[in-house]
Amino acid sequence: MRLRSLLFVPGDRPDRMEKALRAGADALILDLEDAVAPAAKPEARGHVAKFLQAYPEAPLWVRINPLDSQESLDDLTAIAAARPAGIVLPKAEGGASVRELAERLVAFNIVQAGILAIATETPAAMFQLGTYGGIDRLAGLTWGAEDLPAAIGASTSREEDGRFTPPYELARSLCLFGAAAAGVAPIETVYPAFRDLDGLAAYAARARRDGFTGMMAIHPAQVEVINAAFTPSDAEVAHARAVVAAFEADPGAGALSLEGKMIDRPHLVQAQRTLAASMA
Repeated sequence: MRLRSLLFVPGDRPDRMEKALRAGADALILDLEDAVAPAAKPEARGHVAKFLQAYPEAPLWVRINPLDSQESLDDLTAIAAARPAGIVLPKAEGGASVRELAERLVAFNIVQAGILAIATETPAAMFQLGTYGGIDRLAGLTWGAEDLPAAIGASTSREEDGRFTPPYELARSLCLFGAAAAGVAPIETVYPAFRDLDGLAAYAARARRDGFTGMMAIHPAQVEVINAAFTPSDAEVAHARAVVAAFEADPGAGALSLEGKMIDRPHLVQAQRTLAASMA
């Protein structure tokens, strides 16, 4: 399952769903949580279920409401027959919450859906980021920079220049390492300034540099930039092939010289990942 770009679409805006489907995102996230006002949620569930049924082969995920709410049960009831590709779990608090959701999905006969957990939205969640291993349904971990500061009483998660303040850089880092430890995709959070495509490109490039394999989007215009950022370039692929070829030619070597630089086994692992990403 390729997840470079995941585009949010409000569940109460069926007109936007049709347009989003043509944006080129690897997945759409039909949102029944924050993007939908409480009074509009029943209607939104109907729109989402209808859209899922209309496009059964499309990569359509649904962000449900938090597990501790009646709303989440209403969400699952509404979409059960429509068979979404995946469920986005907000306010996840460790592997136990993902397992609980997985059990509910079985009960609702939503047996094929993956799970993407938003893993940093509560203070308690921060202490559970190493507990996501060994869960078959889990496809990835992502993080958010809005709910957590609200939960702890912070005025903002960002510096004046847009950079995250240290507590939220920590949340980002722990999400990245938690996903790697669990063997699932680490997904970068959204870039709110949707008209600033140059800023988005720099942000996405930093995310890929740091080890994230995809990113969420809030506007269709962001998708092309995100896809490009998380797709290896021709030069990267060529270099990766050269690294792999060098170790295939001398499989007993611990370190080799390539293009005037020393490479060792970590370089081989990175090269293999680059090639895998290029063929996804």
